[in-house]
Amino acid sequence: MTVQNYIDRAAHRNLFLIGFMGTGKSTIAAELSKLLFRDVLEMDETIEKREGMSIPGIFSTYGEPYFRELETSLLKEIGESGNYIISCGGGVAMRKENVEEMRKSGRIILLTAKPETILLRVLDDESRPLLKGHKNTNDIAALIHSRRPAYEAAADYVVATDDKSVEEITEEILNILEKEGISK
Repeated sequence: MTVQNYIDRAAHRNLFLIGFMGTGKSTIAAELSKLLFRDVLEMDETIEKREGMSIPGIFSTYGEPYFRELETSLLKEIGESGNYIISCGGGVAMRKENVEEMRKSGRIILLTAKPETILLRVLDDESRPLLKGHKNTNDIAALIHSRRPAYEAAADYVVATDDKSVEEITEEILNILEKEGISK
């Protein structure tokens, strides 16, 4: 299937990238955007712009439940417009309502990585409120373990990102979408 055939068959369908922080959602979304001629919607970035503050600022000022409501509202809005590649925040798939919203308007791909890989990717990133004071493989592994059932239940497909180039990961995703025929 050519890229154009994919675009034609996938019109008005969103592609949601979910997974733990540091699995490559933003990077892969940007690459898929170039290949598929679709806009990327970075959920965390969109929420930050709308709220006028960083994610850590939102967490400290209003709390995590408030932030999670913002995510749900954004997913409902995205579902109405369609045809995006969406890089979801790491906790989006933890809410059943969010998963239902994603399923209504597209396909969900879970990106995974080992705790060691994630630690290397987020070590210098201070914008991760859930890792504040917990930047070590044991704490990351525990958080991944607690989220894994929700991630896997939400996912239509799973792609491991460890030891793969951006090109290899995007090719794997394109192959998945091609096999599916995207018309479902």
